[in-house]
Amino acid sequence: MRVHHCLFALALALPVIGAPVGLTAADRLSTKIIMLGTGTPRPNPDRSGPATAIVVGDRAYLIDFGPGVVRRAAAAAAKGYPAVEPTKIKVAFLTHLHSDHTAGYPDLMLTPWIFGRTKLDVYGPDGTEDMTKHLREAYRRDIENRSQGMEHAPPLVVHAHDVKPGVVYQDDRVTVKAFPVAHGEWPQAFGYRFETPDRIIVISGDTSPSKELIANCQPCDVLIHEVQSTTYNVETIPDWPAYRARYHTTTDQLADIANRTKPGLLIVYHNAANESGLQEILRQIQRTYHGRVVIGHDLDVF
Repeated sequence: MRVHHCLFALALALPVIGAPVGLTAADRLSTKIIMLGTGTPRPNPDRSGPATAIVVGDRAYLIDFGPGVVRRAAAAAAKGYPAVEPTKIKVAFLTHLHSDHTAGYPDLMLTPWIFGRTKLDVYGPDGTEDMTKHLREAYRRDIENRSQGMEHAPPLVVHAHDVKPGVVYQDDRVTVKAFPVAHGEWPQAFGYRFETPDRIIVISGDTSPSKELIANCQPCDVLIHEVQSTTYNVETIPDWPAYRARYHTTTDQLADIANRTKPGLLIVYHNAANESGLQEILRQIQRTYHGRVVIGHDLDVF
């Protein structure tokens, strides 16, 4: 079955913006990628914080939960992808604990619970369990009011798991492997490899070029990778080029990674550029990489 992966990925290379129509039985078990948030810490109203849903049939698996994740998930559900209706998202993964990847966590914990979700499992690097515990304490009065007051909400059940590299989750639809990536001074940051019945998907998280990512994307049908333009600058960081070298991946470096891994589809996300800047990012990558590459926007489906 894996020999068909590249053809399958190429067939899905263009985003599907409208609702799915006339799903077959095979479609109902196929894998889709929904970009719920493609932005950075910069508060761009068109790009929510990093959040990606891997949907296998009627089941969604969320990676990262930046600002806006719950409302972006509701928007995707309204467009015809009910698996990401917020109360149905019950399994999630964190790449690392930077605020732009986690600021949506209390919303993810609380809002779907208020509207009927019974359990959430979250897998992530060291510190995920602590963050979850402290968020519960921060919202203790809200949780008590809703569960003990007139709303009669059931107990809030959120199981957090600090995990190590290797297979961290498996069910009848997906096997998820965490692998370490280099993200500056963070002691632990992960990328993830998702193996579903019809696709292998690798998501980088935030990382400088990583040999572990290259190893885990050989083979892969889809590589979802962060990128920074070589001409972009962040004025609030004293030595942005040095910071970028330790924390992120430039367009030239990503082109090299893609040439080495040869994914069926490369999806670029986690950038702050405007539309003209995004096209420049694409041009920079395509100078040396000639495979299928697209810029991910919020609510794109692949």
